[in-house]
Formats: sequence, structure tokens, C-alpha cells
Amino acid sequence: MRYVQLRAFHHVALTGSFSLAARALHLTQPAISDQVRWLEEEYDVALFVRKRRQIELTPAGSRLLVTTRRLFDAEGEALDVLQEERSLRAGALRIAADSVDHVLDVLTVFRERFPGIQIKVVGGNSHSIVEALLAYDVDVGVLGELPDERPFDVFSLNVSPVVLFAARSHPLATQQSVPLEALSAWPLVMREQGSRTRQMFEKLAEAQGVPLCFAIEAEGREAVRRIVAAGGGLGIVSEAEFDNDPRLVKIALEHQPLSMHEKLICLKDRRNSKSIQAFFATARSLTRQARHSQLP
Repeated sequence: MRYVQLRAFHHVALTGSFSLAARALHLTQPAISDQVRWLEEEYDVALFVRKRRQIELTPAGSRLLVTTRRLFDAEGEALDVLQEERSLRAGALRIAADSVDHVLDVLTVFRERFPGIQIKVVGGNSHSIVEALLAYDVDVGVLGELPDERPFDVFSLNVSPVVLFAARSHPLATQQSVPLEALSAWPLVMREQGSRTRQMFEKLAEAQGVPLCFAIEAEGREAVRRIVAAGGGLGIVSEAEFDNDPRLVKIALEHQPLSMHEKLICLKDRRNSKSIQAFFATARSLTRQARHSQLP
């Protein structure tokens, strides 16, 4: 009895056809027929009843199929284990983030656990990150708001208020907070149209009837930061993303509970990727640890 003979029998029994079994195994039909015939001759047993273009399992064939199911199911499980281990030892994970600050701790722990996985991080806004995920250009997204969660698996990372920031030389730099209506008198430095933070801020101002002066539009958070630091105007940012830049000061919005809910997302049809699963699991474990440490 040889492995190739059992494999040929198993696929013929499952498909009910020598030709379909040959196609599944990428062999010729005569090769499959020979393997089954040699198995029957070696043990002097009939495994199939051949009726013109149809075949049926004999009682002996039915009993053997029960055994080969267990055999090839176990083989499949073994292959899954081996591929899983290989994918976590050597592979790649592509991450698109509106701000990498939200996953710095996750990246650090993930790299310690899976040093063989090469990580690539690219920037973007909420719109471009969603588009990159849908185009399969990246594996994981980190973004503030998600208009439609249906195609995605979503894990909430944190909630952070939206704040203003200004150069230390700005007239408002000495204020701890300012009302939204006061901003109509000051030029603003805003991110590109696809920025979810900008969209939320514009929606709030429109609802409050506050006209805003968008003096400069810049692509990317770092460009906005540099322009604001040079005195180009006021910027807005999630507080969690506000770096301790000595050139800048943070200013709260009075009576405006505008918050950014940062999320970790991946496409639902890619959630079984071992590297994606491992990254999400790392984020969940760190979040649980943080919550537990905050308990009295």
C-alpha cells in the first residue's frame, strides 16, 4: 500500500469520478485508474463498482473512505500548523496609519514576539487608508473614524479629544482653552479633504454657525505641524497625536466634546491571515493590560 494509491482512491471516492480526481490531483486519468487498480489487486479487494460512466463504493470502499478521511484531514491539519509557524517566522505586514503614535506600543511588542515578520508602515488619512485596504495594498489600517464598518473587522484602540495647537508666539498661546466662535478671527492650517479630523471639525463649526478661515491646506500631519510652528496659523489634532514639540502649545476647545475614536481595522475576508491575527491579538492583550492597571 502506497500513499499515492490511497490518495488516488480518496479523491475518486470523494468526487465520484476518475476524471475529476485526476483534475484535482493534476494527473492524467489513466494514472489515477492505475493507482486504484494496483491497490485493489494488491489486497484482492474491490473498492468500486463500475457501471458504465458511473462508479459506486463497495462496502469495503466505504469503510476505507472513513479511514482515508481521517488520514487526509490530519494531513491538512498538520499542513496548517506548519504554514502557520512559517508565516509567523517570516512574512510581511503592511500597515497604513493616520498616526503611528496610536500603535507604537503594539508595534514594539509585536516585533519582540515575531521578529521574522517585516513590517512596513505608510501614512495616510482616513479616506486613503480605507481605499488602500479595499485595494489590498495594505493589511491593517489605523484611523480615527470609519464611515462604513461593514467590510471590516474593527478593534477600538482609544478615544482622544480633539484640540487646537499653536506656535508659542501666537496670541492665543497663553490661553488654556478658547470657545469655537473665537476661531473665526484666526487663520487655520488644515489637513487635506480626506482627513477625518478636519471633516469632524468642519461639521461642528457648521452646526454652530461659526465661519472658519482656512488659510492653508497641507497634506499630512507633519506638514501642518511645521507650518503652525512657523506661525502660519492654528492647527487641530487628536490630543493623543500631539507631540511634546517645544515650538507648540496645546489649547482646548471650550464646551465642545469633540473626540476621535481611533480604530484598528482589516478587511473581513483577510482576518484569517496569521500575521494580521497576531497583530490584532497583540493590540487586544495590551489594551486589557492597560485597563487592568487602571483598576483601583
